Amino acid sequence: NLQDLATFPLLSLHNSGVMSLLRPLLLDVVPTIQQTAALALGRLANYNDDLAEAVVKGDILPQLVYSLAEQNRFYKKAAAFVLRAVGKHSPQLAQAIVDCGALDTLVICLEDFDPGVKEASAWALGYIARHNAELSQAVVDAGAVPLLVLCIQEPEIALRRIAASALSDISKHSPELAQTVVDAGAIGHLAQRMLDPDAKLKRQVLSALSQIAKHSVDLAEMVVEAEIFPVVLTCLKDSDEYVKKNAATLIREIAKHTPELSQLIVNAGGVAAVIDCIGSCKGNVRLPGIMMLGYVAAHSENLAMAVIISKGVPQLSVCLSEEPEDHIKAAAAWALGQIGRHTPEHARAVAVTNVLLVLLSLYMETESSEDLQVKTKKALKNILQKCTHLPALEPLLHDAPPNILKHVVGQFSKVLPHDSKARRVFVTSGGLKKVQEIKAEPGSLLQEYINTINNCYPEEIVSFTSYLQMPALLKAFKRSLHTSF
Repeated sequence: NLQDLATFPLLSLHNSGVMSLLRPLLLDVVPTIQQTAALALGRLANYNDDLAEAVVKGDILPQLVYSLAEQNRFYKKAAAFVLRAVGKHSPQLAQAIVDCGALDTLVICLEDFDPGVKEASAWALGYIARHNAELSQAVVDAGAVPLLVLCIQEPEIALRRIAASALSDISKHSPELAQTVVDAGAIGHLAQRMLDPDAKLKRQVLSALSQIAKHSVDLAEMVVEAEIFPVVLTCLKDSDEYVKKNAATLIREIAKHTPELSQLIVNAGGVAAVIDCIGSCKGNVRLPGIMMLGYVAAHSENLAMAVIISKGVPQLSVCLSEEPEDHIKAAAAWALGQIGRHTPEHARAVAVTNVLLVLLSLYMETESSEDLQVKTKKALKNILQKCTHLPALEPLLHDAPPNILKHVVGQFSKVLPHDSKARRVFVTSGGLKKVQEIKAEPGSLLQEYINTINNCYPEEIVSFTSYLQMPALLKAFKRSLHTSF
């Protein structure tokens, strides 16, 4: 009974030689038997790549392709399911489908009257195209793209979803393939579907637009010109987590290209909307939004200040502290570094959130991933080289390793010679004493910074700092500071 294949252990069936039994049933005179045999083969191929490869080696694909163009709609859907199930596993198996001439027949099925046949065909084509640029180009060369764009305009929601997904899979590999999709008029129709209430459709539409926009400035501008703003910002508030994530991804792919595109996003309220989105979700859903803020801030001082004004720094600090995954922490660290690297004002906005100690802790944590350590080190360096807010820097004097410490001491050496109030505070807080405890190589940059700091004070004060632990002596010394310099 072929219907029992849905529940019978598939590996046991394969080991029993079921492939050789099913193949002749594809030619049976009874249509129902043909369809059920094809469905059984699809379930087998869908299970794992070994069974899919057995379908290929069993010389079953040519028979499926031949019958695909001749049989009724039920058989066509079943045959397309087999092709999809085989092609999804690897580029090699997808190439086997191409080699047997299936693409032309699948494209013809995109013009079928039955929406289910179109859907099954689009699904198979998308699974073939997703593997690499060569297979995607083969799908394009077969003439699939214009028909997939027509499928987006069909009333059936399921067909729209699969067509958008297939266009996304085609677009993602190269600018040339994305341009082919654009030339077929896909952007306008995809943008219109963002208004659709179906969450799964919006996921696929946003993904397709992201895959187009990511490749170049020109393609990103074409996506923007389809008037996706402010509609895409409403998707950031969607109840579906993947709609939120894909919307943030689309905005990120646009923002990364140029300051002008980032400024357009800022003007549309995109930065504030993304920050709100990050605050409303957890985990990987936050990741594209975090990266988007980093890309915007990296372009210019003004754009970085826009992120600060929209309260992006506290939200990124929360992500850095709360998220358990290292790759999300690394993205937050990178974004904070892009914000703080421009001017002392930018660096201060980051430093006052006490994020420097968190970055240092993650950098020194032995369990942190290599990428997280690299990102936190770079972020610390970017921020420290601009930071003149000494209260945020002083705690780092106690814990930072030499390669970070030199940047911290370097900032003190820049500020203290010109700020008498900061010099007094630096002594009473114990900062000067801590500097004297640093072991620096003679002639090193770190030693030069220490010498510059020491030269800000009378020699007797520098010598005296090591004895300031006695309370009475410390109290008397503090009083003397107001008249000493």
